[in-house]
Amino acid sequence: MPAETAPFRVIGSMGERLWLVGYQTLMTAALPVLLARLFWRGRRTPAYREDWLQRLGLGPAVRGANPVWIHAVSVGETVAAVPIVEALLRAEEPRPVLITSTTPTGAERVRTLFGGRVMHRLLPYDQFVANWLFLRRVHPEVAVFMETELWPALYACLRRRRVPTLVLNARLSDKSARGYRRVRGLVKPLLQGATAVAAQSRADAERLLGLGAIPSRLEVTGSLKFDIAVPEAVIEQAELLRSQWLLCGRPLWVAASTHEGEEVQVLAAHRNVLAERPDSLLILVPRHPERFDRVMKLCEAEGFKTVRRSTGQPVDSGVQVLLGDSMGELLLWYQLADLAFVGGSLVRVGGHNPLEPAACGRPVLWGPWVFNFARVDELLDQAGASVRVADGAALAATLRRLFDDPAERTRMGAAGLAVVAENQGAAGRMMQMLEAAIHPLEKSRQPPD
Repeated sequence: MPAETAPFRVIGSMGERLWLVGYQTLMTAALPVLLARLFWRGRRTPAYREDWLQRLGLGPAVRGANPVWIHAVSVGETVAAVPIVEALLRAEEPRPVLITSTTPTGAERVRTLFGGRVMHRLLPYDQFVANWLFLRRVHPEVAVFMETELWPALYACLRRRRVPTLVLNARLSDKSARGYRRVRGLVKPLLQGATAVAAQSRADAERLLGLGAIPSRLEVTGSLKFDIAVPEAVIEQAELLRSQWLLCGRPLWVAASTHEGEEVQVLAAHRNVLAERPDSLLILVPRHPERFDRVMKLCEAEGFKTVRRSTGQPVDSGVQVLLGDSMGELLLWYQLADLAFVGGSLVRVGGHNPLEPAACGRPVLWGPWVFNFARVDELLDQAGASVRVADGAALAATLRRLFDDPAERTRMGAAGLAVVAENQGAAGRMMQMLEAAIHPLEKSRQPPD
């Protein structure tokens, strides 16, 4: 077997090898637990059990040309990757694209966004044999990891096979950096083995350098999340629903990507708004599909007249809450609403992407825990495009104030749009890095075994 495909041979210093061997011992021992957890989650969300052999590297082989492989762990990373994927598909010499996910929601978003234009697989667990089997079936021309997906065994296998590896749209919070420093012996060779790293901000770059990234391979490109455009079809669909549901004049807000502990606060805030504006409508969109049923029961237990989007029921004047239990419609709800609350921020999750509502020209409301988007929070706050609320009571007060002030809503929405527009361009810079990694290979790469 050629050296570059041997699954157990590890390169690097003795210290790096010891770290990796220890990590692999733990991962191999954990495989039965990981599979058991997968099937346990499948009780509530059957999609977790679908294609489970791909988690062991046993997915279908890729036939034909070597694909550009992009790993986008879940929904947020998949959405961020859209400009890169579309650029690859529109190129004069389009290359096949393979996207991997680790969650069913991520896989569903890939299908929704790209249909049959790209290939999709589930990423295997980070274990040498699984990764080796996966790479032998896929033969990627180049590997692209969105944001900061650092998998020691997978990176080692890519390094053995001499596959260029890029980390694009990389971000690293202080909290994550502290965690990685505890296992620096694993992380440093990963970053140093990367062909190129594109950091979202200078602060992210400094943290990555502190973990061992090579300065000459690191570039601050900005965030792909700014390179977002609301499709005309979404705008048209929002206008159609506004007419069909007779929403003109109804105060309408969306609470998006909410987590356990947030829905109670959101519903309390909505009750407060209803006391002043009885015709108000809340579109509530939990982050994880397996929680849809529980959140529906919570809405009913709290006495709200609620309909589920998935049932196709009309949203008449008596409906107080629409449960957004469909996939791929979050941008539609932002476009439809007057105000947008972004979840994962009233609990210590760290917040989710606020740039989607900003790109729709909607004021952004979120809680105190926004460390996942610290730089974006700073930009939106400086522009006056967002409001941070301390808790559910403050959320209710802010909603009432902004519903009473349409001029302020318009000003905030315009400010958010300006922030998005002023920070676009990361996709072009990252595509240059990707092309630079691909083209030197045209004559030098040997065919895969």
